[in-house]
Amino acid sequence: MINGTRESSRARGDVSTLVRRLASLFLPPIVVMAAIFVLSSQTSDPNDRPLWKLLLRKLGHVSEYFLLTFAWTRALGARWGAAALISVLYAGTDELHQTYVAGRHGTPVDVLIDSIGISLAGLLYARRRRRTAGPSRPSAA
Repeated sequence: MINGTRESSRARGDVSTLVRRLASLFLPPIVVMAAIFVLSSQTSDPNDRPLWKLLLRKLGHVSEYFLLTFAWTRALGARWGAAALISVLYAGTDELHQTYVAGRHGTPVDVLIDSIGISLAGLLYARRRRRTAGPSRPSAA
């Protein structure tokens, strides 16, 4: 019976480790998605805004989706294409969500702006990947 207790304890430890690992991978992109949802749920005054405020909001779009894509790339084991797809789909649903928020409107232009952040995350990922791969070998002549 002692042997069975050890195996049971080891199995619980393995499950606990797996749960912690999955949480460490998937909690960051879920938190970023929740933050985006909360920010896009805020009502807005549709009156004219100064250009600097408009640019700051658009920079926020780029930053949010950069972080989201980076977090999904990490969670999905460096599958940037899948992370980008999830991020673009979320950008689309977020714009749809904004059509139901007072003073907000969803627009495909904002999805394109979000895609700038997604693309920047892809460029960073590609750059990091090249750096960790090391120098390429010379071809045989």
